[in-house]
Amino acid sequence: FRTVLRRRANEFRHTPCIGRTHGIHAEPMTFGLKLLLWSAEIERDIERLEHAKKIVSVGKLSGAVGTYSNINPRIEELTCKHLGLTPVRLATQVIQRDRHAEFVTTLAIIASTLEKIATEIRNLQRTDIREAEEFFKAGQKGSSAMPHKRNPINCERVSGMARLVRGNAVAAMEDITLWHERDISHSSVERVILPDSTINVDYCLHKLTGIVDKLLVYPDAMLHNMNRTGGLIYSQRILVALVNKGILRQTAYVWVQRNAMKRWLEKEDFRTNVEKDADISAHLTKEEIDACFDYQYFLRNVDDIFARFDL
Repeated sequence: FRTVLRRRANEFRHTPCIGRTHGIHAEPMTFGLKLLLWSAEIERDIERLEHAKKIVSVGKLSGAVGTYSNINPRIEELTCKHLGLTPVRLATQVIQRDRHAEFVTTLAIIASTLEKIATEIRNLQRTDIREAEEFFKAGQKGSSAMPHKRNPINCERVSGMARLVRGNAVAAMEDITLWHERDISHSSVERVILPDSTINVDYCLHKLTGIVDKLLVYPDAMLHNMNRTGGLIYSQRILVALVNKGILRQTAYVWVQRNAMKRWLEKEDFRTNVEKDADISAHLTKEEIDACFDYQYFLRNVDDIFARFDL
């Protein structure tokens, strides 16, 4: 999955799109950065899983309450070595369940990462945005009632299955509390949550790998959406340009915001309003204002970011 993410991130490293914060247009970025961010998160998940595997890969043969009353500790060492496990330093009748809880919690974090990616794709596939969407093969049906529908059903499935794994993590933490040196309340739970969690995460990984590999990406729609707000996404550039001219930041903010609000409320063009504003035009030339409305400015460090990931 990480390999596919890195390949597609590099494919779209210079493809401009709008960055959104709180669901609202913020400033330009690239679609490749979005994919690269997911790759970085998957890398951390791999590290977490490797650590969790180490924590849970232990064994014990120390008797009814962990005192080796009827077996030599050396037998435990030899048996664990044969099985590729590390002998636990101290146990009761069972290995303590915090280890298993860490493993299942790690799976829940991975599932949440996958859901995060799936949810972003679902949002980008909204009719009102449609910057990317799941591959839709010829003859596929999106809805039994509405022939026009192209629904992100696979990403929705990943989102649903992630909820199951997170629920299993809660159950795993409940298993930590056992009576005295052991009771069997954990056993019935683990028979369900361990295979269920591992199978679900494995399925979601394979499913999402295919989704990203065949993801349909629409750069023209990204450019169209960038321009939908009539230049509002360049407001900070105007603000900084005024500050660099010696205007107090709060004063500059008021000047820029009043023109931005005209765009929101009256649909007036932000760039035109900025050029007409007497306060702003007294400090910025038309050429300086024009320079603020170039989205390439926001992308000038993209290659440096990719270089951090050896891309």
